[in-house]
Amino acid sequence: MTPGDFSTVLPEVLLSLYAMAALMFAVYTGKDRCGSLLTWATAAVFVILAAWIGTATGQRTAFGGMFIDDSFARFAKIAVLLSAAAVLVIGHDYMVRRDMLRFEYPVLIAFSIVGMMVMVSAGDLMSLYMGLELQSLSLYVVASIRRDDARSTEAGLKYFVLGALSSGLLLYGASLTYGFAGTTLFSGIVSTVTAGQMPLGLLFGLVFLLAGLAFKVSAVPFHMWTPDVYEGAPTPVTAFFATAPKVAAMALIARLAEGAFGSAPQEWGQILALLSVLSMFLGAIAAIGQTDIKRLMAYSSISHMGFALMGLAAGTAGGVQAMLIYMAIYVTMNVGTFAFVLSMQKDGQPVTDIASLKMYSRRDPLKALAVLVLMFSLAGVPPMVGFFAKFYVLKAAVDAGMAWLAILGVIASVIGAFYYLRIVFYMYFGEAQDGLDAAPMAPGAWIGLMGSAAVMLIGVVNLFGVGSFAQTAAAALVH
Repeated sequence: MTPGDFSTVLPEVLLSLYAMAALMFAVYTGKDRCGSLLTWATAAVFVILAAWIGTATGQRTAFGGMFIDDSFARFAKIAVLLSAAAVLVIGHDYMVRRDMLRFEYPVLIAFSIVGMMVMVSAGDLMSLYMGLELQSLSLYVVASIRRDDARSTEAGLKYFVLGALSSGLLLYGASLTYGFAGTTLFSGIVSTVTAGQMPLGLLFGLVFLLAGLAFKVSAVPFHMWTPDVYEGAPTPVTAFFATAPKVAAMALIARLAEGAFGSAPQEWGQILALLSVLSMFLGAIAAIGQTDIKRLMAYSSISHMGFALMGLAAGTAGGVQAMLIYMAIYVTMNVGTFAFVLSMQKDGQPVTDIASLKMYSRRDPLKALAVLVLMFSLAGVPPMVGFFAKFYVLKAAVDAGMAWLAILGVIASVIGAFYYLRIVFYMYFGEAQDGLDAAPMAPGAWIGLMGSAAVMLIGVVNLFGVGSFAQTAAAALVH
């Protein structure tokens, strides 16, 4: 490893060293006393790293092209780090009150973030798999961190078994790709696709690679784990699953498609378009009958990943830019929504039944208003920022000559609006009942809810500059 390689991967190295140091600190100073300290410290480290990464410029590679540090990777890393920090903050009080805040929780989150940072900078099939598995192995444990709860254990087991299946698909696709391309480097693979003609074996490799990665973003038909894991895992863990890993996996799909197979966008564009349509419609339709808000958010995430994939399916720099903007806005909406879900309780016990929200606006009008803003934004109702997220991906599809995909997206969005607006209806027009405690939210969760809702309103001015940052990131990926 040269000094240049080391400086390129320095953020990942420092975060890995911090996670290992935190692990040793907890073991030698008393495991039961430092969960809160490590949670706050880890969140602070994430924010500091995100600020540091944001100051970098240019493009650098390490380890012979296996690791790429460019504007695209930096955009994804900042989104991953900030969303992870936000989730740790909003979930801290919940974990303490339920006696679940073990020191392993923030340490495992830190290790999973290292994996995600490697994923979005991957320039080789081997570094891709290393990052993906480091993320996945940490998340398997975090899903079942509440060992005395059968549903949490079941969630972790389901995630592990189906995750192993997706890893097998990914590895099979990687082996086929290597066999036909003769290299695992993305820059080498793209050179084997001449004049847009892809060998049949390489096409099969691409299909299996995308199938393995589709599992990570809960795209249909690889979504089957999502509702059960979202419902069974502790709510702060569910909030984490709905944010950072989705950004990392979507960025990895973009990196693989554009970096390794960018000279044949028509092949993978068709696959991503199919995944997009199936995800949008299944997520929108299946969520209608849900009564548990965590399962509803699971199907919501499936539908939203379909919209993000629409941007990638366009196969253009504008499409990648639209996907990055969409993911940044999606993560912000989810942080606020799960901050509210974490506060839902009755007689001190967590409640996730949607019916418990009936006439909630009378008990806490300010929080109800914030949830209304978030639900409207998730549904894509103008002038909320969520509307502009969908507008960008729909425009990217139309500009790429895929108007049919944009039309289907609009239809799916209209269907999906039903279950978001149903929550608003319950809060403002449902039959009055003694559903939830009127207890005050923890400061971190309250800031997460109100801050997210404020962003959905104020961000309509210029999206806080995310659009130009995403444009620079997309230009770095799509040459």
